[in-house]
Amino acid sequence: MAHIRFYKSHPKPHITKLAELGMDKEQLEADFKRYYGHRLGRDENCRTLNYAYQALSMAISDRLTERWKRTYNAYKNQDCRKAYYLSMEFLMGRTLSNAMLSLGIHDAVDEAMYDLGLELEELVDNEPDAGLGNGGLGRLAACFLDSCATLGLPVNGYGLRYEYGMFSQDIVNGEQIEKPDHWLRNGNVWEIERLEYRQRIKFGGRTETRTDGNGVLRVSWVDTRDVYAVPFDTPIPGYQNGTVNTLRLWKATATDEFDLQEFNAGDYAESVAEKNTAENITMVLYPNDANENGKALRLRQQYLLASASLQDIIETWVGRHGHDFASFADKHCFQLNDTHPSIAVAELMRLLVDIYGLPWDKAWGITSSTMAYTNHTLLPEALERWSVNLFRQLLPRLLEIIFEINARFLAEVSARWPNDTPRLRRMSLIEEGREQYVRMAYLAIAGSYSVNGVAQLHSELLQKGLFRDFYELWPHKFNNKTNGVTPRRWLAACNPNLAALITETIGDGWLTDLSQLQHLKRYVDDKAFCGRWREIKQQAKQNLIDFKKQELGFDLNVNALFDVQVKRIHEYKRQLLNVLHVIHLYDRIKRGDTANWTDRCVLIGGKAAPGYFMAKRIIKLINNVSNVINHDPQVGAKLKLIFLPNYRVSAMEKICPGADLSEQISTAGKEASGTGNMKFMMNGALTIGTLDGANIEIREEAGDGNFFLFGLNAQEVEDLHHHYDPKAIIQQDADLQRVMRLLECGHFNPFEFGIFDTLIASIKSPHDPWMTIADFRSFINAQKRVETAYRDQDRWTRMSILNCAASGKFSTDRTIREYNNEIWKLTPVIVDNGNV
Repeated sequence: MAHIRFYKSHPKPHITKLAELGMDKEQLEADFKRYYGHRLGRDENCRTLNYAYQALSMAISDRLTERWKRTYNAYKNQDCRKAYYLSMEFLMGRTLSNAMLSLGIHDAVDEAMYDLGLELEELVDNEPDAGLGNGGLGRLAACFLDSCATLGLPVNGYGLRYEYGMFSQDIVNGEQIEKPDHWLRNGNVWEIERLEYRQRIKFGGRTETRTDGNGVLRVSWVDTRDVYAVPFDTPIPGYQNGTVNTLRLWKATATDEFDLQEFNAGDYAESVAEKNTAENITMVLYPNDANENGKALRLRQQYLLASASLQDIIETWVGRHGHDFASFADKHCFQLNDTHPSIAVAELMRLLVDIYGLPWDKAWGITSSTMAYTNHTLLPEALERWSVNLFRQLLPRLLEIIFEINARFLAEVSARWPNDTPRLRRMSLIEEGREQYVRMAYLAIAGSYSVNGVAQLHSELLQKGLFRDFYELWPHKFNNKTNGVTPRRWLAACNPNLAALITETIGDGWLTDLSQLQHLKRYVDDKAFCGRWREIKQQAKQNLIDFKKQELGFDLNVNALFDVQVKRIHEYKRQLLNVLHVIHLYDRIKRGDTANWTDRCVLIGGKAAPGYFMAKRIIKLINNVSNVINHDPQVGAKLKLIFLPNYRVSAMEKICPGADLSEQISTAGKEASGTGNMKFMMNGALTIGTLDGANIEIREEAGDGNFFLFGLNAQEVEDLHHHYDPKAIIQQDADLQRVMRLLECGHFNPFEFGIFDTLIASIKSPHDPWMTIADFRSFINAQKRVETAYRDQDRWTRMSILNCAASGKFSTDRTIREYNNEIWKLTPVIVDNGNV
């Protein structure tokens, strides 16, 4: 199918300009009625909120589209340099509330819905979370896009349009049960399908080599089994600045709907087999890659993202500039969000060399000056590596290009360190052994001009450890970009009462310049201000209680310390250490050791990967301990342990404002950054944490007196590995002995014999890489300091205000400015706010 685009060389159709849509209550109400009655065919007899949500979203989407078109034209007319954010995840959350905030029409919409007898909050809650990510990586990408649009930077996102997102989590008998998250069941009113921009993606086949008329060797990739990648565009609005950028998500479809010959022969299933196989590529977010089929599907996903996105960008370039790539690198930057899209390095080479005929050196010059790589993990096992055999089956031409990149790269290494065979083996893009593997992170480093970590400690550890050889070769490539979160969603939208108090006190400039929160420090001794702050925090806690009341079946004590740990369930994040502390508190109550007691509600939430046995056992333990504690009349209101099922963005928006204490207790040197810690801090929660990830910088900003530090640092963890003796730690700590006895005697699993034996064995193992109990005593002592501080509510409120006031560094606006100033080099574009 021909792709039709309007470039400067083509005549443009004459389209009469339309009057800009109104932003007042009356116009919004009229548009809502029009969509509800005419487009959706509903009337006052309809009792399904989904249609009202859709009508309202369509009305607001129209207003975004006006600004979206103006933004596109502004970028095109200025022929500006652009960046493209390639990510396998974009955890966007709900769009409606963010769109209203960005357009500045929340109050007008609220009034319009009230006039119609509708509750705006109910309509907002009707929207499903977009199932496009499973954790901090995807949420960071969403925050980044928000900040890019708010700063007027020409940055577009590219990802995959998963039909089913991260699973919906139920808890049955304490166990995690995964259910499909069909977030697109009712469609998605915010997206626009762009069939005219679909791209053809190759898989399988073989390569042929020939010599062209100029004696140049050419390679063709033939006999492939192709699929189409169809783009769906979603608007990404900046905060009240008229800029709307684009998130383009690719859906895989078959090149032919069905085989007519098979259909006519009566084999209906086989006739649509190609269609089903193609669509499976983007059916599910991150398939389980424990088996070969899962690995192949995940590699297909990554290649489809990279190939479709790069073809799309190059096609636009060629449409405007022909085959002249002389200034291509001056106009483009590709930011690889973690290792997943690193195949883009080889794919850009394939497109430039095989399709557009550039010599290798020129193509490599373009590739290595446009690719930038962000690493998000310190765990070697999390760095993707694909077997050469799998590559050969799925992407034979890409494998040839990777081998060529590797040969040239190793020649450069050898020239720098002659005869250093061990170094060559360590740095090779191909890992040798019984089976060869492609080291995708190494490919990303070799092909990028910038390599960054996401917190100061993380970046330093990458340079000293994981990527030390590469840092020694190219120190100029490496840099740090500490993560952040968008204050629009994670304070203004999710905590409107606190946001209103802040704006009333220091003005609204903080929404786009979070450093202005430092002005709150002037009010920590203002009794009236502190009183209002405390009232708002209490109300947020009550809102959280109300959010969970029906599900829990009982009330929580709003005056208790709300101690929160919500994040992906993983051993290195040490939810298990948190549970051990809860058991310790339970043991104290049962022994009558309750002098100077501080009532506490411990809230833990998160999902375990379906194939991660230990993480799922930790969830089971949390729920079993919770069942015992919460039903013990002797414990009463002194202590509650709650597991929050199906943790997601919209849940975090309710949890975050109600937290008193933020648990950031990972083993030092394991967490790259963390962003939940920043969200909690921004909303006035205090942090208890190790010197890990961004905790270090949070403590620096908040001050040691406003942060509850415990545990070993990264170097001490590394040193202890050689002589870690958990049994000796247990023998020397009477509190820990009592905790272990409660676990080992089956107190929390009287009818499930041995169910926690693997967890107990891991705690006592000298080979536990996460050193679960190495910090137990330090953690207990830090928690006692928390209790003392919380009992003095005036002191706690002061610390809460100071944490919020110090959170300015952790806005993604700051992070994105650093990316732009040091990596992307984009010029902000002011979008004309005139008529459409």
